[in-house]
Amino acid sequence: MPDPHRTALPELSTVWLRAFLEVVRHGSFTVAARTLGWTQSAVSRQISSLEAALGGDPLFDRLPRGVRLTEAGRALVPYAESVAEALHGARRELAALREGAEGRLRFGAFASADAALVPRALAAFRARCPGVRVTREEGLTPALLERLGAGHLDLAVVSTTGRAALESYALRHLLDESLHVAVPAGHPLAVRGGPVRLGELADADWVSGSARPEGTLLDAALREGFRPRVAHVVAEWTAKQGYVAAGLGVALVPALAASSVRPDVVLLPVLDEDAPARAVYAATERGRSPAPAAEAFVTALREAATAIPGAMA
Repeated sequence: MPDPHRTALPELSTVWLRAFLEVVRHGSFTVAARTLGWTQSAVSRQISSLEAALGGDPLFDRLPRGVRLTEAGRALVPYAESVAEALHGARRELAALREGAEGRLRFGAFASADAALVPRALAAFRARCPGVRVTREEGLTPALLERLGAGHLDLAVVSTTGRAALESYALRHLLDESLHVAVPAGHPLAVRGGPVRLGELADADWVSGSARPEGTLLDAALREGFRPRVAHVVAEWTAKQGYVAAGLGVALVPALAASSVRPDVVLLPVLDEDAPARAVYAATERGRSPAPAAEAFVTALREAATAIPGAMA
């Protein structure tokens, strides 16, 4: 328990300590006032306030020419210097955070964004902000938004695929991407070439990340009026291509993943004029100030988006 007979010292003003250190540095109220851009009486008032707050002991002996520290003043110097250094360090660190030179960035992205968009953006970001500590997660849009809302991520790269409630988040548009259908190199549609309507593949076996088309890229097939027959549930993009190349089915590939398709698989543009392209966003939590590093990463993502073939930034 606090001692009831002991009087607590009032909180010290940093302005008092600043004036104190300037007087210590110059040994003169007059020179300290000139350095601070104050009047001599203003400096004198700050020192008097500091002395009163510390119990009334004088910190300086006033001499005919200048001032000299008292024993109490000498005892205060290292503490005042420590406070001044801590404040200087805080200002330096906050300035670095504002400039994106330091701090941390915790972000997540859905799988196909990791094929080209995220690596290009991350390379540019690291070159500009080498002092930022970066951690990354991969997941589906709903799971990433849940992590964002729980405060585990600063930013999430998400898409309009699925049933996620994007309107609950602050969104920065990155790009709209078209869809392709991946078929084996010897497929009749590959031989014909050109864009296709998904209805032409209504009887095909499909390779998808989910047995149900709802909430996946295969929503596009539902819009075309047929329910695709998912023959193989495969989550990873490289594995999907292996199934397609082996003739076990066809698959939808977004523009973000198109550049990484193997040579024995042919991509055909999908005609889907009645539906909007899939939109990709950088999401942050609404109402929370984004980390400065997150702002810098959004800039890098937007720049990277302009170099994605088949994407409209």
